[in-house]
Amino acid sequence: MEDIDIKELQQDIIDIYGNKTRVKVRGLLFRNHSDVLLIKHLTIGKNKFYYAPPGGGIDFGESAEESLIREFYEETGLRVKIKNFLFTHEYLIPPFHEVELFFEIEETGGKLKIGEDPEMESDNQIIEEVKFWNLGDIQKKDASLFHNIFRLGKTETELLNLKGYFLQKGII
Repeated sequence: MEDIDIKELQQDIIDIYGNKTRVKVRGLLFRNHSDVLLIKHLTIGKNKFYYAPPGGGIDFGESAEESLIREFYEETGLRVKIKNFLFTHEYLIPPFHEVELFFEIEETGGKLKIGEDPEMESDNQIIEEVKFWNLGDIQKKDASLFHNIFRLGKTETELLNLKGYFLQKGII
């Protein structure tokens, strides 16, 4: 990724994902009750990247569950099934506004790999890493590097018991 022009990439991210409201799905996949699958996304802002559970935008005519199964495979190479709807998280930090539906999921097959974001050009991908993170290790890192939900729940049980609506609002 060293040869990518970061300013150009950041402008592409804003052009594709920014200045509109997007409805997204995200899946929480756990292994060993303490490891959660996260994607390292390149983005804008001071950190230039952040870790979030796999997922993405819902396509017109596609259900939330269908979208999550598709997005999970595109980003991680894993096949999954939906177990439970968990909660809604709204991310309102201009230029981004995302309403995220979180689900608990179960792995059913496939092989873990770094996938692609089909909305980005093949030479300008924003997925940099796909790996299982220990929840305890997440809590030891800079919270701004991880999705806001890891401030709301610190264990698998706490995360899977989050219910309702959560708002993250601010500025980049």
